[in-house]
Formats: sequence, C-alpha cells, structure tokens
Amino acid sequence: MKRYQDPQWVSSQAISLDYNYVMADFVGDRGLSSAELDALTPKLARVHEDLQAGRESGRYAFLDLPYRQDDLLKPIRRLAKPLLEWCWEFVILGIGGSALGAKALHQALCHPQHNFLPVGRRKHHPGLWVLDNIDPDFVYGILDGLNLKRVAVNIISKSGTTAETLAQFLWLYRLLASRVGGEDRLRERLIITTDPVKGPLRRLVEQEGFHSLSVPPDVGGRFSVLSAVGLFPAQVVGIDVEELLAGARFMDQRLKASPPEENMAYRLAAIYYLFYREKGRPLLITMPYAANLSALADWFAQLWAESLGKRLDLAGRLVETGSTPIRAVGVTDQHSQLQLYSEGPHDKLITIWSVDRFQHTLEIPSLFDSLDDMGYLGGHTLNELFKAEETATAFNLMKSGRPNLTLTLPEVNPFTVGQLIYLLEVTTVAAGGLLGVNPLDQPGVEGGKRTACALLGRPGFEEYRREFDQTMPKLSKYVIK
Repeated sequence: MKRYQDPQWVSSQAISLDYNYVMADFVGDRGLSSAELDALTPKLARVHEDLQAGRESGRYAFLDLPYRQDDLLKPIRRLAKPLLEWCWEFVILGIGGSALGAKALHQALCHPQHNFLPVGRRKHHPGLWVLDNIDPDFVYGILDGLNLKRVAVNIISKSGTTAETLAQFLWLYRLLASRVGGEDRLRERLIITTDPVKGPLRRLVEQEGFHSLSVPPDVGGRFSVLSAVGLFPAQVVGIDVEELLAGARFMDQRLKASPPEENMAYRLAAIYYLFYREKGRPLLITMPYAANLSALADWFAQLWAESLGKRLDLAGRLVETGSTPIRAVGVTDQHSQLQLYSEGPHDKLITIWSVDRFQHTLEIPSLFDSLDDMGYLGGHTLNELFKAEETATAFNLMKSGRPNLTLTLPEVNPFTVGQLIYLLEVTTVAAGGLLGVNPLDQPGVEGGKRTACALLGRPGFEEYRREFDQTMPKLSKYVIK
C-alpha cells in the first residue's frame, strides 16, 4: 500500500491555515473583523455556484485534472521510460505556465543538487534544465555545460505559436542535429507538448513524427501544472506524480466538504480580496520559510498576476484591478525586505508558508561558549533557529500592525505540494469571482506578443508594425547618451 492510501498518514499531512494575525483582535483597525468576513458569505456562495457550474461545463477543467490519472500518466510513462536508459540531461523549452510549474516541482521535490549529482545518486534520472528565457547568453551558457549527446528536449507550448519557445526550438534543433548524427536520431530526443489537434507544433508532430503529449485544450497554461506540462518533467526526474495528484484530490475533497464560510480556499480568497479592496493593501507578499518552495512562490505569482490583473470586469467596465504578488524567502529576506515590510507603507499583506518537519536535523555544536553572543546557540539545531525566526517574524509583524497569515505544510513532499497547488488554483479563481473578472484570460499579455512578432516580420501583423513605426520618431527627445 502506498502511503497516500493510508488514512492515518494522509490526515497527518493536511495543510492548515492560521489567519489570527490578520484579524482586528491582533492588529487593531488595520485588521479584519469577523463581521467583515461574514459579510462576504453571500458573495462567496455565488462564487461557489459559479465554480460548480464552471466545473460541470468544463470551463474550469483544471479542477478535474487530479482525477484523470489514467489518461495523464499512461502516455507520460510510455515516453519517460526509454529516456532513463540513456538521457542524463532533460531540457525544457517553455515560458510562463509552460515552465514555472515544472521548475517549481523540481526545486521543491528533488535534491537541491539534483542536477549535479552523479547519475547513480539520481537513481538514473536526468538533471532538469528549464530554458524559460531567450537571453542568448543564458541559453548558450546552459547548453554549453551539457553533454548534448545525452540530452532530451521537451518543447512546451499549448498554442504552438509562442515565439520565444519556437525560436529556441529552431536554434537547438540545428545544434543537436549536428551533434547526434542527423535528423532521424534527433527525433527520438524531442518530445513536443502542445494542443492535441491544432497549432504549428501539432502540425509539426504530424509532419515529422516527433513524440508528443497533449495539453488539455480546456486548461489554460498557468493552470496546467497537473497536466503533462508539469507531470512529464516530474516523472522524468523521479518525482512521485501519483502522490502529487493524490494530494490535489485530497485538497479538492476537503474543499468540497466544507461550507463556503469554512472553505480554506474561499477564506484565503476573501482575506486577499478584503485587504486589497477595503484595506488599501495592493501588495501580496508570499514568503515561504523553506528555500525549496521559492520557485513555487514564483509559480503562484504568475498564476495570481495573470489571472486577476485585469483592465475590464465581466460586464466590460473599466476597473484596472488586481493586487501585485511579490515573492520573498525566509530567512534570507529578513535581512533585505523585512525592514520595509515592518516599518514601510501599510500597503502589504504577507503570507508565510511554513513547514513543520524538514528531512534533516542539523545540530549546532557547543563551541566557543565563552562568547555569549555565540555560545547560546550551542545545543540547539538549525531547525529550531529557523522556526524561531519564522515565529518571531510573524509575531513582530503583528506587533507593528502588519497583517500576516500562515499556510503550514506538515512537510514538503509530493502529497503536500499537490495540496498547495490545488488550493492556490481554487483560491485564485475564487478571488476572480469576488473581483468580478475573468481569471482565465490574459489580454494584457497579447499586445506585447503581437508587437514583437510584427518587429520580426510575421505575416498578418503589419498593422502592429505600422503602429510602432508611427511612434519611433518621437523617441529621441528624452534620451541621454
């Protein structure tokens, strides 16, 4: 029996939410009252109805990904298994939702030095390299350090039209063809993850016979981490993807069993909404007290920003809404950003991600006892110091009238990470309902994409090139050389 099938183990791994320090009882009139939270109950009930209807209609299809285990994992395992016979380095070409999820899972659930360990210590799973930027020095530098004869490449783009990913693919395709002995041998090293029926990458799969996986057409990129987009790289590097999906299912069942006023995702969405709309706190800080969760906080930043930063509401009215997500890391950012959070403007809400148990306990030896400022640490552990700093940070933020709340993971493992991912996805969509915006589109991103394509001469984008060219003569006035 796998551990996620053991009810006792499962109950010991449940994520919890502590929001004491956002309440007026602790931070005075800068906090929330129970009445303010209760007043949102009718609106949350409507949000709940919309979520249920959207789930049934397929509009929120990402909610059912944890239950599509057989559909998802069979093709993933079929493609992953032969890679383990020869592949030492697994490279992802993708950006945004096509990269952040895989990057977050790798950092959270693999050894911090996974990519640099001997292959045997990695249990013959490859290292993972995510090329989520087209900075030419970055791209060249990553690949320059790899044995290209041992590289497999996963090209990820739901639409198949992402210019950055396509450009990387074209460049790397030619490079690899010259190193591995021609295009026939190269085909077995490429796996394209894209829309199942349309787009240029899908046409390329059909034309050239590349291996491929599908992004569910009804799941947006930033909600796709629990699809082949995130699960295939996770499987390749040795993460237990069954346990990851089990954690997401467990969170879904917890949320469905709770009334709206006790639903963790709805309560979190309500807190974030009220501090943004009613308390004048447009900055949403996520501060994991676990270094291996920092990339997951980056993933959440994209999920939140792209889903909720909207110019128009659902009725087409100008609202220009959305709080700004910022990632900090404890304890590192206690020595950089915390001063601002503690004594700067009252415009931030801070969420700490806490971990109860780490995999290792590191004892601090009792040395140099004659030095009082050092000797007191002896006999404790780094774990105790880490927890004390986290507790002290939350407490002193509260003392300064700075609202903060804590999401606690019993430990970092695939089951708890699956819970956290699912919780944050539901929270984001619920917040979209409270704000009255569409959390599934991203019209603000498209303008930059269109102009960039126009500058490179993509057919059909001439209008955007003319618009750009009309502005160019004006751009010399405010330049210092």
